[in-house]
Amino acid sequence: MIVPMKHLDLLCVAGDKENTLKALRELGAVHLDLASAQGAEVTEEKGLAADAEKAVRLIQKYRKELPEGMPASKPFEGPLPGGVLELADTVDALKSQADQLEREIKKYAPYGDFDPALAQKLIDLGIDVASVAELPEKLPAKRLSAMESDLASLRAEIAAKGAQIASADEQSILALYPQLADRVAFAAAKELISEQGAIACIAGWVPAPAVESLRQAVSRNGWGVLLRDPVDGELPPTLVEPPKLFRPMQALFAGLGIAPAYTEADVSVPFMCYFSLFFAMLVGDGAYGAIFLAGTLAMRKKLPRSWFVLLTVFSSATVLWGVLSNTWFGAPLPFLRHLPTVEWLGDASYHNMMLLCFTIGVSHLMLARLWNGICRAPDSTCIAEFGWAGVLLFMYLVTNSIVGIFSGIPTWAYSVFGVSLVAVFGFSVKPSELKTRGAELGMLPLNIMSALGDIISYVRLFAVGLASVKVAENFNTMATGLVSSEHALWVNVLMSLAMVAILVIGHGLNLAMAGLSILVHAVRLNTLEFSNHKGVSWAGYAFKAFKKN
Repeated sequence: MIVPMKHLDLLCVAGDKENTLKALRELGAVHLDLASAQGAEVTEEKGLAADAEKAVRLIQKYRKELPEGMPASKPFEGPLPGGVLELADTVDALKSQADQLEREIKKYAPYGDFDPALAQKLIDLGIDVASVAELPEKLPAKRLSAMESDLASLRAEIAAKGAQIASADEQSILALYPQLADRVAFAAAKELISEQGAIACIAGWVPAPAVESLRQAVSRNGWGVLLRDPVDGELPPTLVEPPKLFRPMQALFAGLGIAPAYTEADVSVPFMCYFSLFFAMLVGDGAYGAIFLAGTLAMRKKLPRSWFVLLTVFSSATVLWGVLSNTWFGAPLPFLRHLPTVEWLGDASYHNMMLLCFTIGVSHLMLARLWNGICRAPDSTCIAEFGWAGVLLFMYLVTNSIVGIFSGIPTWAYSVFGVSLVAVFGFSVKPSELKTRGAELGMLPLNIMSALGDIISYVRLFAVGLASVKVAENFNTMATGLVSSEHALWVNVLMSLAMVAILVIGHGLNLAMAGLSILVHAVRLNTLEFSNHKGVSWAGYAFKAFKKN
């Protein structure tokens, strides 16, 4: 569900605004529009956070560039992160000097290691030095050997200071991140407080379940508050609270950077169920699923719990799909061939797989429409939503007929389609809304035809999964063809090593492409096709309580 929000206007004594903000932060139940604050103090605090991030990157960069065998530098003793940035600026300045000196050396190297002071003295005495030796028009400040010595000293100093930066403890800087983020947030919250004489006011949003906790804080601190429901035109933040089993989906939504609008629906349950199925079909290989699962289990202590649960579910679904389709690294396992489900999914014409994809698609889209109809009842527009479910069912039959899965469209389907069209055209817009929304009726024929394309779009589950399997098969064929009884033993040993390399690289690339296809196709089918029919625009922004990190 999407948690109801209350708009909050909070009044306090202007001289006590910082303590008020600290109390609100301790409460951890109010969303403030911190992103809109761009004042000088906020900019300064953001700069400090950016400096910390830059310092960590510099430490990691210099650590990678540290020459092998170089003796360990003495521990970095400067302040963090400022000392790292200051030392890095010094290194940059030294590098600039070294580059300039290197250009000077290249310029004067053709003239040899002459003494420019002696040459200048001879010239001043009126001696024609040019008749004895070729000299540049402008003499250098030092002789060539001295410049080369200076360059060597500069490079040694650069290396030493770089090693000193590399020795700095970036973990100490990373430990500052929560504190720095809190300072940025607090500065932004201070900017949002407006003062009117002796009174200060700040506005935000509070989840309805947290109102009682807020009232207790109001009583303790002597604030004045006004709580009200959102009004038309306001867009409150979205706080999604799915059923406990499906709460890990919030991590995926946060990772994708999406949130339903406040007035829309929480689609976590169908999203997770269908995404698991899409994940399995797009990867299409039980061995790949086992690799994903093994990696997830190995990273259990490092992964956040939500991501661990999600990846375990998705990987397990892929392994199960591998069992049902009998596909392991692009090849079947002989002892699973007797299972009827394996034969059904592996028909040579691929009709069964396409039928499965279209069936998944129509169930996904019809779920959205039936859900809308139930939510809108007893409003008359619910009839239009049920009509859309009938249109989708008819388009499903049409799709299967087009590709030759069904021999034709059943007679009863035309009656269902006719009744559905009447429901869609008759009840999508209320008579009282014809002036403002009448134009939407003109778009209905196009929307009905696009429903056919929406169902066909689900065939990507089969196409991408099949492509993954075929790529795996080709790598297997390429690798196993290298070893032959006609070759000498030493040749077969080399070919065996090449075979292993091809299998590892080939299946590794296929795994990477499978991950990319999940991001593209599995996300699209949920956030576009399904969401368009459900009416979820993903135009919201997530609720984020003002609290300490």
